[in-house]
Amino acid sequence: MASEEASLRALESLMTEFFHDCTTNERKREIEELLNNFAQQIGAWRFCLYFLSSTRNDYVMMYSLTVFENLINKMWLGVPSQDKMEIRSCLPKLLLAHHKTLPYFIRNKLCKVIVDIGRQDWPMFYHDFFTNILQLIQSPVTTPLGLIMLKTTSEELACPREDLSVARKEELRKLLLDQVQTVLGLLTGILETVWDKHSVTAATPPPSPTSGESGDLLSNLLQSPSSAKLLNQPIPILDAESEYICSLALECLAHLFSWIPLSASITPSLLTTIFHFARFGCDIRARKMASVNGSSQNCVLGQERGRLGVLAMSCINELMSKNCVPMEFEEYLLRMFQQTFYLLQKITKDNNAHTVKSRLEELDERSEVVQELRLLLMRSQEQERRSVELRGAWKQKGGNGMKGCLTCSYIEKFTDFLRLFVSVHLRRIESYSQFPVVEFLTLLFKYTFHQPTHEGYFSCLDIWTLFLDYLTSKIKSRLGDKEAVLNRYEDALVLLLSEVLNRIQFRYNQAQLEELDDETLDDDQQTEWQRYLRQSLEVVARVMELLPTHAFSTLFPVLQDNLEVYLGLQQFIVTSGSGHRLNITAENDCRRLHCSLRDLSSLLQAVGRLAEYFIGDVFAARFSDALTVVERLVKVTLYGSQIKLYNIETAVPSVLKPDLIDVHAQSLAALQAYSHWLAQYCSEAHRQNTQQFVTLISTTMDAVTPLISTKVQDKLLLSACHLLVSLATTVRPVFLVSIPAVQKVFNRITDASAQRLVDKAQVLVCRALSNILLLPWPNLPENEQQWPVRSINHASLISALSRDYRNLKPNAVTPQRKMPVDDTKVIIHQTLSVLEDIVENISGESTKSRQICYQSLQESVQVSLALFPAFIHQSDVTDEMLSFFLTLFRGLRVQMGVPFTEQIIQTFLNMFTREQLAESILHEGSTGCRVVEKFLKILQVVVQEPGQVFKPFLPSIISLCMEQVYPIIAERPSPDVKAELFELLFRTLHHNWRYFFKSTVLASVQRGIAEEQMENEPQFSAIMQAFGQSFLQPDIHLFKQNLFYLETLNTKQKLYHKKIFRTTMLFQFVNVLLQVLVHKSHDLLQEEIGIAIYNMASVDFDGFFAAFLPEFLTSCDGVDANQKNVLGRNFKMDRDLPSFTQNVHRLVNDLRYYRLCNDSLPPGTVKL
Repeated sequence: MASEEASLRALESLMTEFFHDCTTNERKREIEELLNNFAQQIGAWRFCLYFLSSTRNDYVMMYSLTVFENLINKMWLGVPSQDKMEIRSCLPKLLLAHHKTLPYFIRNKLCKVIVDIGRQDWPMFYHDFFTNILQLIQSPVTTPLGLIMLKTTSEELACPREDLSVARKEELRKLLLDQVQTVLGLLTGILETVWDKHSVTAATPPPSPTSGESGDLLSNLLQSPSSAKLLNQPIPILDAESEYICSLALECLAHLFSWIPLSASITPSLLTTIFHFARFGCDIRARKMASVNGSSQNCVLGQERGRLGVLAMSCINELMSKNCVPMEFEEYLLRMFQQTFYLLQKITKDNNAHTVKSRLEELDERSEVVQELRLLLMRSQEQERRSVELRGAWKQKGGNGMKGCLTCSYIEKFTDFLRLFVSVHLRRIESYSQFPVVEFLTLLFKYTFHQPTHEGYFSCLDIWTLFLDYLTSKIKSRLGDKEAVLNRYEDALVLLLSEVLNRIQFRYNQAQLEELDDETLDDDQQTEWQRYLRQSLEVVARVMELLPTHAFSTLFPVLQDNLEVYLGLQQFIVTSGSGHRLNITAENDCRRLHCSLRDLSSLLQAVGRLAEYFIGDVFAARFSDALTVVERLVKVTLYGSQIKLYNIETAVPSVLKPDLIDVHAQSLAALQAYSHWLAQYCSEAHRQNTQQFVTLISTTMDAVTPLISTKVQDKLLLSACHLLVSLATTVRPVFLVSIPAVQKVFNRITDASAQRLVDKAQVLVCRALSNILLLPWPNLPENEQQWPVRSINHASLISALSRDYRNLKPNAVTPQRKMPVDDTKVIIHQTLSVLEDIVENISGESTKSRQICYQSLQESVQVSLALFPAFIHQSDVTDEMLSFFLTLFRGLRVQMGVPFTEQIIQTFLNMFTREQLAESILHEGSTGCRVVEKFLKILQVVVQEPGQVFKPFLPSIISLCMEQVYPIIAERPSPDVKAELFELLFRTLHHNWRYFFKSTVLASVQRGIAEEQMENEPQFSAIMQAFGQSFLQPDIHLFKQNLFYLETLNTKQKLYHKKIFRTTMLFQFVNVLLQVLVHKSHDLLQEEIGIAIYNMASVDFDGFFAAFLPEFLTSCDGVDANQKNVLGRNFKMDRDLPSFTQNVHRLVNDLRYYRLCNDSLPPGTVKL
């Protein structure tokens, strides 16, 4: 014993040193190595058993339990049976003796270690494991301990990790399912007993003035008066121990519900009991009574009561999340909804004492909890510091404690419930006559618009969006009932629309809206304010889809009110020495103007969002409303441009000037949203020759043109450019080019002396002007398209835009002008960005448009090819040039003609030598890699071209890939270039299959008799080998892409069936994919890999079962002959996909398990 005592003192000293602030990292590593070596010794567990019973040092206890955990999970197979019996006997005794005095994290860890033994040995060698847990729960003294053991058992045995065989996992699940009824009965008994015991002693409160107001709504929601009466009982005040036991029981239920199937085991009495406890979360009075004295202890008790409500809602939500509901359980489900909506009514009930919002704020207990926890932490700072490491370990294992649950408020849980109800169960429940959906929507409405936080409101808007989507799909599937469905929900939807519109307006909601951040961008590149507005407008748009007339008549008057304020600003503009000034200076007036402008901006976005509901089949029916909107928008944009509100001086320039710019930009954006409506109007106007349409377009251009200037703010400039692009591309009126305002834009852009716009704006304006000349006019025959004139004008436009660029080309008469490299690069960048955009936007258009485009560009393209060799070593310029050529190949390769295209390809192939490729990939970083990727993308376009034109390049392209690019990137861990290279190889195979497999008519007629003739076999084999090698690399994206490519080639070209693949490669690929599954290197792709293995094996199932599988098992190291036989026997000879893939995953799991077992055996163990 002396040695044990000495070891304990040494261990305590080491642990104290390890966690001391002054201990160096090097010393910590030495201690760690020492502790690991001690843990690996045979018999170390005996010392640990002594340590556990003899020390009060938390670190020593945690270390000792970790040694046991490691022994049980990794070395248990090699532990002598006598030792196992001793451990199984001693640890539960230790727990029983000390569970009340041990720190909770040590106790929980000890529980987990005992459960780990049960996971290995129950029921064969540890037959009383579960019986002991049930006995602990049934004994009042040990109930909490039994519940902790039960929850840990559910966590560890129901969904065990991979360190068990599949057969054992299935056995454990079956054993647990056999105990479910007993366990649920026990948990129901515990909760009912506590409730009944404290209900008897609860004082009955005097009747409140509103106690009789359960009214029609409550009787509708609850089937029988008795259930309403039951739920109206006062909530008992529980003592601390009862609350602790109930919270443990509810935690157990929540975890059990996560994996047990819905069945009769979940009884009505259990559900009713859970709902009793759910009331704790929405009963403020009971919680206030607990903290009435203001003491810290009572305050925490109040939080515990709220926590019981949160835990009960967690149980309910676990049941709600199950989509597969047996018929016999549907009645239970209805009862659950009825009881939950009683709670919803309780939460949203408004009376003098509490508004709904203040009630929700009190239920949303996070801020209160944080303060309370800070208080507790300050009091026990030293203890917290000492146990921080242990808490980390405990947290990973999932311990019990207040913190985890209290950060998740009752309101969040309730919102989760409502989301699950609408998304999963509404279509199931709506048909029940006993369930009043409209009344439910009334409660949901109150709940939504009294949320205390923005996040809570967002979540509720999501629920409404789900409901509106459900309603839309229901109407589309039952068009005959459309009117009846809409009549049922019309009032609710109109109310929702009005309130959501009010919520986005500063006029009604200024205090809350000003809290929203409008600067910081989130992961979706939007600010909090933008997210708020977008989600609100999505709800408005969905209501518009269902009730277009109501929605328009609600929105347009509100827009009109704010427009009148904006349009009335003109009378307040005065001329001052430095320009124009807005003569509104009073602080209150400025604030009101700010609110009105912000609201106008939001409402303009709303009007733009609704544009899609005025086009298509409803164009004629809603023409009048749409015309009213568009005329107002045109008027507003012209007004803003004419009086130049964007340049006006204001009393509060930091606030009002951005507001005025934003309104102007949003009016342009809203008008742009109606471009498809204008296009439809254009085709109607063509038939009727209406002047009204011409006036609309001309006035719009008068509004746009003054904004295309370097003196205008970028936000406004870009909005004007986008509107111009939409007019030129979507609307395409014949007369657009002849409008004086458009001529002004042409003159400005082609004027060499004019100051260039910012890059993005310049590109957009040039795109618009090019499209005006290139795109065919709608509703006109070919002979009226005026192509000759438009062709000349387009050539002039491109000539002006590329003037400086074309001058860069050296020739024999005039040597290249000496110009600084940076200036040259600027010219190349500016010109190619414009030309590339023009080509990209014309690529899907008619042949005539593309012909004219290429004629205009021809000289610039030749200049680019001539300049390319001069810049081959400057990857930034090469990158831009290749982008331009890639766009040309995708859009205009037919127009370029075969000879010139061949010249370009040959130039590139000559320039990209192995040395140049290596320089780009290895030494020039990401830009160099981008250059090579773009070059490969160009080759992808080439190999996809049908016909024989570019087939002569195939040998050179494959050679470049396999002999020059692939050797450079094959062993590099970086994913750069690899994805593009393999896509090129895939496209080469997919679109040029006959280059490798000569198919004859006879072979296709006599399929299966004659094999296709193989050509270029070495190249095919090299490509397949490269694909195989890629599966051995860690990049999961490349793995997924290449697996998809192989599967596609098999689907389209029967790759796996080809003789060369079947005889020399098939089982190599299967072997590699199985090894990937065994090593868990690409676990996210388990399903895809399993399907691929099936598709490969299905080519030759006989060969797979008879030859490959035995050979694969023989080659597996780390397992003995007997285990290999078991693995082989367990792999059933099923030939359907689900069974086969299940067998594959079983084989992989069990192979890993056997290796783990064998690694844990002591050296020299004899395996029978």
